[in-house]
Amino acid sequence: MEMRTLGSQGLTVSALGLGCMGMSEFYPPIDDVESVATIHRALDLGVTMLDTADMYGPFTNEVLVGGAIRGRRDRVILATKFGQVRGEDGSHLGINGSPAYVRSACDASLKRLGTDYIDLYYQHRVDVNVPIEDTVGTMAELVKAGKVRYLGLSEAGTETIRRAHAVHPIAALQTEYSLFSREPEGEILDTCRELKIGFVPYSPLGRGFLTGRFAKPSDVPDNDRRKVFPRFLQENFDRNLEMLRRLEAMAARKDCTKAQLALAWALAQGTDIVPIFGCKRRKYLEENLGALNVSLSAADLAELDAMFPRDVAAGKRYPDAAFASINR
Repeated sequence: MEMRTLGSQGLTVSALGLGCMGMSEFYPPIDDVESVATIHRALDLGVTMLDTADMYGPFTNEVLVGGAIRGRRDRVILATKFGQVRGEDGSHLGINGSPAYVRSACDASLKRLGTDYIDLYYQHRVDVNVPIEDTVGTMAELVKAGKVRYLGLSEAGTETIRRAHAVHPIAALQTEYSLFSREPEGEILDTCRELKIGFVPYSPLGRGFLTGRFAKPSDVPDNDRRKVFPRFLQENFDRNLEMLRRLEAMAARKDCTKAQLALAWALAQGTDIVPIFGCKRRKYLEENLGALNVSLSAADLAELDAMFPRDVAAGKRYPDAAFASINR
């Protein structure tokens, strides 16, 4: 397994990480037994970074991941997040970055995960009602207390990143990034590289669209979160599918799958980039890890850049209401 470094404080992780969200919510069906087997297989194959959050489930994904790594904790870089508040009934209660909430959220995550420390602790979304200095200052206290090793932000804007990093070194920024979502290129990535902050793309497979799993909008189950995402709606789907066919043709030439090609592209964007793909079945885990064996030449990358320029995808990456908490 290729290893990469996130940030300037020595956090070393596998070049690809495993996103565990879909194991517990949003992308049915749910199968805890297969999910745990997938986590175990990932660790056996050299994946070290597992990504979860308190709001996934809600709360149940941390319990699942914590149980799966029991007895294997020393082999895992465990990343979780706080800040998107949910009720026990699954209701969304807003964003909270207050010092008191940061402390309570961390303690609750530690308990659910069954561990006494979190390797990488992200603020899931920025709370505009709380100065980022207060939020990150409290996160830094968790580092001093030994409850957290490294700090991260998710979907933060450049000004927020700079202010946060001035309080305590930020090891990683997690933001959506893929052939379909190239918005971080330029200002966001440039800022991370200037400050020596690692970059962790989530949804590097375009929420599954780039795998070719969905041939038509009706292939998305009715209770699947993607059902309401603009890129999966009928008015955008056919255009996006046409671009996927171009990816399929190149994958055939490279003797790899579309998913492997999309992940290989993300990996090729820099050694400071560690994509996390969502996966809950061993079959797809093993397929996705095959991206590490896909070699892309400068000509291949130029072809992909031309094929998938910025803003090429039809439809926004989130429904309008979700954008209120993005890039703050």
